Amino acid sequence: MDIVEIRTKIVAGEYEFRRHALERANLRNINPLDVKHALLNGEIIEEYPNDPRGSSCLVWGKGRAREDIHIVCGLSYGKVWIITVYLPEDKDWLDPRTRRR
Repeated sequence: MDIVEIRTKIVAGEYEFRRHALERANLRNINPLDVKHALLNGEIIEEYPNDPRGSSCLVWGKGRAREDIHIVCGLSYGKVWIITVYLPEDKDWLDPRTRRR
């Protein structure tokens, strides 16, 4: 996956939130506009080429208020599919880009 292609599709409106992503965003008080903002300024920090749902990746970016947001997304049928979103937690992440092992 390529962050430039993801950004291009976001700008063109060629993206869709999966139901799970919308539910998680709502539970975690993450505004979908912040997800869009994070995808437009973020970077791919992990790739999941063997995901059973199709190739996907984890993008880290900043929301409009500069909060760290993680977005799992994939490309399929000409769209970016936003699979889930969350705020990285210290127990799982050394910093927003580095997973604890």
